[in-house]
Amino acid sequence: MLKTELCGLALKNPLLLSSGVLDLTAPLMKRAYENGAAAVITKGVGLTERTGHPNPTIIGTDNYLMNAVGLSNPSIFKFKDEIKELKKNRIPTIVNIYAENAEKFAKTALKAQEYGADAVELNVSCPNITKDEMVGQIIGKNPSLVEEITRQVKETVKIPVIAKLSPNVDDIAVIARAAEKGGADAVSAINTVSGMLINIEAKRPILANKSGGVSGPAIKPIAINAVYQIYEAVKIPIIGVGGITTGRDAIEMLMAGATAVAIGSAVYYRGLDVFRKIENEMLQWMKENNTRSIKDMIGVAHK
Repeated sequence: MLKTELCGLALKNPLLLSSGVLDLTAPLMKRAYENGAAAVITKGVGLTERTGHPNPTIIGTDNYLMNAVGLSNPSIFKFKDEIKELKKNRIPTIVNIYAENAEKFAKTALKAQEYGADAVELNVSCPNITKDEMVGQIIGKNPSLVEEITRQVKETVKIPVIAKLSPNVDDIAVIARAAEKGGADAVSAINTVSGMLINIEAKRPILANKSGGVSGPAIKPIAINAVYQIYEAVKIPIIGVGGITTGRDAIEMLMAGATAVAIGSAVYYRGLDVFRKIENEMLQWMKENNTRSIKDMIGVAHK
């Protein structure tokens, strides 16, 4: 009932492990797959190793998480073994990549393809960077740059190219259309929402980076709205991301227009087997509402 396809990838269900959670090593991602995820999206990796921001980098509350990890990664070259291990275990693998310009994005994507990635996800949306860095959402706010980067990566690799979009823009549909114009096979929406918390006793921001990216249940309405807008603006598939913690949440995202749903923060709230839990909740709802397949749900909120 939940089998689907995304950019040519056959998936046992529409639930993916989102980039940013349990994605540092192949064994962790393998556990997510064994617990029901149909595919995994890796940690964001670039051409060079990156330390990221100093601690504290993560805050957890009942309603949301906030992080400012800062794209820490070992580089695509050192991440090679993780990708190869995933493919050895026949786990559908989407490698999240970031870079400072189109040429570097293309080089990173080519390496990901060489190591066995089934697709690449272009990180043009991470908010946890400094103002003088030409990465993440600094790129993602510019439609021309998004189109240029997408096009160059598409011309370089043969595997599907997915653009991950930022909610911290004036009109996310405009950015989605730019990615589609550049040849993107799909888009992911959304990345985290910019935010800040202040320790009133210390009289200073809690995160070392001061601001961070908000995820978790609190941002679901923002993600649903973004996917709804994108669905009406482009013809390519959408991976819905943001605040999905239950089967009802996942179905809501599909009805907004998503073809697949990426889950991250819900692991913190409901455990590593959250993928299996959400899958079972979706199946139960479908049984109760006489819904036979995932195709009967995608985009129905627009009719």
